[in-house]
Amino acid sequence: MNERNASQRPNMTYQLMDATKTTFTDSHFQAVLDKGTLDAILTDTEAGTLETATKLLTEIGRVLQCGGRYICVSLAQAHVLEKLVTQFSQGGWMVRIHQVSESSSKQSGSQFPLPVFVFVMTKVKEMPGFPLVLEMMPDDEGGKSVRCGSTNELMDMVKERQRYALIRNRLNQNQGSPEVSLDLCDGVSGRTRYTFHVVDSPTIRPSHSNHFAIFIIPQGRETEWLFGSETGRRQLAGSVGFRRLLVVALHRDQQYDSMEAIQSELSAKVLELAPPGLPDNQQVPFLSAGGDIGVRTVQYRGRSEMSGEYVVEDVRGDGTSYFRRLIFLSNQNVVQSEARLLPSNTQSGQKKKRKDKKKQQKANDNLDPKTTHVMDKSYLCCEHHKAMISGLSLLHNPGVASEQHISVLVVGLGGGSLSLFIHDYFLGAQVEAVEIDSAVLDVACRWFGFSLDDRLKVHLADGLVHINDLAGKGIFILNLVCRDPDLKGKVIKTIHEVFPLIYVQKIEDEVNEILFCRPHSGQTHDISNIKETAGGLEKQLRRPGMLWDESFVLADMLKSVQIV
Repeated sequence: MNERNASQRPNMTYQLMDATKTTFTDSHFQAVLDKGTLDAILTDTEAGTLETATKLLTEIGRVLQCGGRYICVSLAQAHVLEKLVTQFSQGGWMVRIHQVSESSSKQSGSQFPLPVFVFVMTKVKEMPGFPLVLEMMPDDEGGKSVRCGSTNELMDMVKERQRYALIRNRLNQNQGSPEVSLDLCDGVSGRTRYTFHVVDSPTIRPSHSNHFAIFIIPQGRETEWLFGSETGRRQLAGSVGFRRLLVVALHRDQQYDSMEAIQSELSAKVLELAPPGLPDNQQVPFLSAGGDIGVRTVQYRGRSEMSGEYVVEDVRGDGTSYFRRLIFLSNQNVVQSEARLLPSNTQSGQKKKRKDKKKQQKANDNLDPKTTHVMDKSYLCCEHHKAMISGLSLLHNPGVASEQHISVLVVGLGGGSLSLFIHDYFLGAQVEAVEIDSAVLDVACRWFGFSLDDRLKVHLADGLVHINDLAGKGIFILNLVCRDPDLKGKVIKTIHEVFPLIYVQKIEDEVNEILFCRPHSGQTHDISNIKETAGGLEKQLRRPGMLWDESFVLADMLKSVQIV
């Protein structure tokens, strides 16, 4: 090698020696380049192997000048990563890690599954009390490096990139695999900014223009079935007609200026998840529902001692309606309570002249959740709530709906919409709600228009205690959510021990099943007449001067009720 380079590179020499014990003087070099030697030496975590690696790194430190750099190319296997970061950080060196960018001309199918990293260790004088410099460098141009507070944090960032590379490789190798989800975090705060759901539809016949698309879920709609469930997203992917659809959820506490700004921010990152075979210079479309990024306004933040942190937020739903939601952050994909918002000038149930209808519709279209508003107390957000109301028609006396006295116990208050509906539409009802969490009651009163009176009371207690007070001729209505058929069978069997007669109504497209339980088997209703009875109840509830949700048809909620 010396002879081969003698003429063109006279100052370059090749020397044969032990890298762990060289003959160079101290501080001889300004830089040491390692293009794989450490990986070749540190093949395992045996004591002898680790000792050899320690000698190598110590020798590198000896021959480097202060301010010099050790530049190491590595696959950063777990034990190699730990050795590099730990040994040099303990010596007070600056540690910066770069990920080698992949060639844009490289075919997706031939990419090596593991990323390559370059470790840049800078030798500095040890200064007691001086903070460690541990940085993960950006993986794209214009990005910012991330300063880590500990070696574990730095190593975790490397491992995250390795996992991401393996996910990409899996997606490239098997396009029929189950849905893959991953979070894209803000480089400064570390908070999740986007959640990606990669949905493949291998049954769609490929064409030049249907390989890949991005679908942006409007803010506040990520909990809807179509966007918030794997089954729903598969249906969405099939309907838009792309072989791979990247469904993107936006997060609260993040600022999004426009669809164009999101497209600019994500354009490079989303292409990393494109399917193999995507034609060069293919324009990847960005899709959405409604053509914009939606509206989300966080109205309040709080913390419950029982359930943790929560938010109350106003969002725009499908179309022009606005909704207020209570969401516990421990389970952000589930809306705990929801109410529909109306303009404050809406007069409940007053008949409008025909010429005023367009004016009222315009008011709804322009509703801004930041302005004054009222709750639509005729609106029940959950189909199982509607089924529960319909089940009250199973009480023997249909006239109970209007003015005859009944007592109703609601276990679990939430935003209070179910309790308020019974109070407002069943004029003879004495409603008692049991809620175990005082924070929920506070939210209901402050943000969901809930209020108490002589016919509506709330007990802060365990609801199981109050269930024992059910009247002998009453009805127990239970919302059962159970995906395990064996467990569900055991639950129903246990309920049968107390309630011999149980009707069940399955909620379409949901796991929920509503059980209508009677304490005496002799209280059986003719199932063929149940829909007619429910229709009669609805007529009594639809009173002049009261709003009514036209989508709520009591008879339809009991169309497939059965006795179990």
